[in-house]
Amino acid sequence: MSESHADDREADSVLRTRLLRGARESLHDALAVLLPVSCSGCGAVDRAVCALCRAALVPAPRRVDRLGLEIWAGVEYAGAAASVIGAFKDGARTDAAPALVPALRAALFAALVTVRIGVPVEVCTIPSTSEARRARGYVPVEVLLGRCGIRTAPVLALARDRADQAGLDAEERRRNAAGGLVAGPLVRSRRWFGRPHGEHPAPLAGRRFLLVDDIVTTGSTLAEAVRALAASGGETVAISVLAETPRRFPRHAGTSRETLRDIAAQGGYGGRTGVVDPPFRTG
Repeated sequence: MSESHADDREADSVLRTRLLRGARESLHDALAVLLPVSCSGCGAVDRAVCALCRAALVPAPRRVDRLGLEIWAGVEYAGAAASVIGAFKDGARTDAAPALVPALRAALFAALVTVRIGVPVEVCTIPSTSEARRARGYVPVEVLLGRCGIRTAPVLALARDRADQAGLDAEERRRNAAGGLVAGPLVRSRRWFGRPHGEHPAPLAGRRFLLVDDIVTTGSTLAEAVRALAASGGETVAISVLAETPRRFPRHAGTSRETLRDIAAQGGYGGRTGVVDPPFRTG
């Protein structure tokens, strides 16, 4: 192929890309007239997530350490990113999901880079309470994983009802989380009714898991999930979250009540899982 033909093909490709982008924007504008919408992050009109808020959600995978766990997060839970995530989780803004998927996908890839090849890795998530599922009508992290083309293994369940953790410091939250989850080959309802008599004491032996959650703050939820999986013979080989809440005072974050108040002041963390880290509610 001559150099001029190659240049022509490249020019055609650029033109097609621009035409498609223009058509997509025109379609969005038309839909905005028929079905008015505002940005889930800042309230700007005509887009579920505006360009400026999308910029805050550009994947920036980073490793964070909580309670001795190595966790990969896609973005920082702050500013516009926190607003969009909160709206998606607790504001019924499922139309924001497409903007959040790239950050979670990037965190998944980053976590799996360090995992040895060989034994298959399954994905599991932290279970929500039945109350939260009814209130939302969906499980946020499962929605995002579904958009990544990932089906999860229903191996974690709530062992008991949980008290609201609002107002607890990090140590009290860790104690409150202890024993809150169980693991095994469970039904999709994620409710625990005990193991049948005679079942193998390590039903997950030989199975490896990538543990996924939406937001990590102190890490007590994830630590409890790792413990529950290990108690049933499973191995947690990697952990990914959509976003991590930055710690204002890292050296004292494990015990400081002030740290949790500062985190809470950043915005509405939509924590409705049963064993959770949120500064606000745990329902």
